[in-house]
Amino acid sequence: MEHSTQPTQLAIITRAFAVWLVLIVAEILHGIARGIFLVPHVGEFRSSQIGVFTGSIIILVIALVFVRWIGASRSTDLLAVGVLWLGLTLAFEVAFGRFVVGASWERLAADYNVLEGGLLPFGMLVLLLSPLIAGKVRGVG
Repeated sequence: MEHSTQPTQLAIITRAFAVWLVLIVAEILHGIARGIFLVPHVGEFRSSQIGVFTGSIIILVIALVFVRWIGASRSTDLLAVGVLWLGLTLAFEVAFGRFVVGASWERLAADYNVLEGGLLPFGMLVLLLSPLIAGKVRGVG
């Protein structure tokens, strides 16, 4: 007889946080690579625009790899993981950008201004929905 146990909410949150750490490290490495290989050819702003698409692919791949391990089995739980990832990422972006890099509030906001070509809101939407998308692809939720 097979015995299956559903992870607790705390276990799901802990695993989701662990995967978020993987996401952040991957995105930091992505940003470093973008700065080295892409910025010199297309400039910072265009590189940021391109990075939204390549970063979204990285996020989706990581979500696909880890979605079963996280243990969320309902669509609402997968969406909650996405909300957690989004909140943590926005907090990290502001804290890192403002207090480590020293970027101005205007510079931080520029990537979010769709009317001026900022595409980061689309990347954040992918981040928010990536656990749900990965869950659908992998048959979870």
